[in-house]
Amino acid sequence: MGENMKNELYELVEQLNVGRCEKDVPLSKHTTYKVGGKAKVMVYPKSVDHLIKLMKFLKAQKIKHKVLGLGSNVLFSDDIYDGVIIRLSEIDHIEFFGRNKIRVGAGYSLMKLSLLAAKKGLAGLEFASGIPGTVGGAVFMNAGAYKSDMGYVVTEVKVLTPELKIITLENKEMNFHYRTSFLQTHPGYICLEAVIKLTKGDKNALDEVIKERRQRRMESQPLEYPSAGSVFRNPEGMFAGKLIEDLGLKGKTIGGAKVSEKHANFIINFNKKAKGSDIKKLIELVHDKVLEEYNVDMKIEQEFVNWE
Repeated sequence: MGENMKNELYELVEQLNVGRCEKDVPLSKHTTYKVGGKAKVMVYPKSVDHLIKLMKFLKAQKIKHKVLGLGSNVLFSDDIYDGVIIRLSEIDHIEFFGRNKIRVGAGYSLMKLSLLAAKKGLAGLEFASGIPGTVGGAVFMNAGAYKSDMGYVVTEVKVLTPELKIITLENKEMNFHYRTSFLQTHPGYICLEAVIKLTKGDKNALDEVIKERRQRRMESQPLEYPSAGSVFRNPEGMFAGKLIEDLGLKGKTIGGAKVSEKHANFIINFNKKAKGSDIKKLIELVHDKVLEEYNVDMKIEQEFVNWE
C-alpha cells in the first residue's frame, strides 16, 4: 500500500458507502483488555452484501484487514493498525423458527442471546450467559464453559469464503473441538450467521441456573478489571490456573498488567494504564515459567494482533 493510499484509506473506504466509517480509532475502546494502538479505519458493514463489496475492495487493493467482534479474546499491540478493522455489529438479525431453533447474525451478542433463549424457555445456552463476545467470535473460537460449548448447540454456520462465496457448513464440517473450530484453522473465512438448536426447558429453572452462575463468576473472577477472560486453555487433565498459582505467580505484575490474585488464569489491566506490551510480556513470562517448571506447554487462548 503506497503512501498516498495510506492517507486516502479512510476516504476510499467511505466512498464505498458500505456502512458507518470511523478513522484513527483507539482499539483500547474496542477490546476488553482496554489496550491497543489506533486503527486507521474502522467500518461497520450494513449487511452481508455490503461486507462482500468491502472485502472485494480490500483484497483487490491488498489492504490489511481484520474482522473484530467485541474484542474479548484479542490482544492488539500498541502500534497503529495500518489497515481496516471490520465490525459486524450491524449483522445482528435474529429469528426463532421450527421447534427450538434460532438463526442469528454473527454480530449479535452471545450473552444477550443466552438470556433471550432462557426467557423463551429454551435450554442449552446457559453456559454462554457470562461469555462476553459476539456469536461470530464464539463460533470462531468454540467458546464454552461449564462442560459445554458452541459445538454442542450450533447445527450449521453460514460463512463467507476467501473467494467471497457464501456457503453453509454443517456442524461436522465445522470441526468443533475444545476452544477451536474450522474457522481458526482456515483464516480468511468469515462467520456470517449460525443456526442454534436448543431444547425445551423451564424458564424459572434456567433463570436460576444463570443467576447462580453469575454469582459464582463474581466470586471467583476479577470481573471488576479489564481482562480477556482465561488466558490459557486448560491442559489435558489439569487446570491452568492451578499450575500458575502453584508457582506463586498470583499478583505478579509487569507495568500495568497483573496476574489476578482472585484467579491466576486471568491477567488484568489493574490500573487501566497497561500497555499491550505489558500484557504480552506477562503472558509469555507465565507461559515460560510453567513450561520450565512442569514441562507443560500451555496454549494461549488470546489472539495476538498487529505484533509483526
